[in-house]
Amino acid sequence: MDDAEQHGAEHEEQRWIAETLGRLSHSKFRAKFVLSDKDRAYARDKGKAVINRHAHEMLRDRVGAAEPKNDGRQTPWRGHPVFTAQHATATCCRGCIEKWHRIPQGRTLTDDEVDRLADLVMAWIERDLVNHPVHPVHDAQPVHPAHPLR
Repeated sequence: MDDAEQHGAEHEEQRWIAETLGRLSHSKFRAKFVLSDKDRAYARDKGKAVINRHAHEMLRDRVGAAEPKNDGRQTPWRGHPVFTAQHATATCCRGCIEKWHRIPQGRTLTDDEVDRLADLVMAWIERDLVNHPVHPVHDAQPVHPAHPLR
């Protein structure tokens, strides 16, 4: 893939994320989710690379199988920023993934599908962090609003 194709694919992915977050925002259930202060602090402390790795691992381990164990109940409601984001982005179970993202149940998610869903989860987390900035104290380093996760 040359640079122009890569740029086009990245632009298409960003458009899909923006459109999907927009669709999800019209759901009263999905729109009510926000990160807790504790989860925001955890995400900022760990940084983007770690949270992104967690998103990939949790999606692959919890909803990636063709028939995940306890599907529909396998994603906790809180306790990690990725869990909250999974509910907000309808990536919490295979039923929601099929309904909202048109990825059929009954087969293992591909690596590309896990990557795409993780990108969506990360975009939702980053948006929440931007919408809830840190209130700096005297010794704290400011968080750049355009880059909420290091």
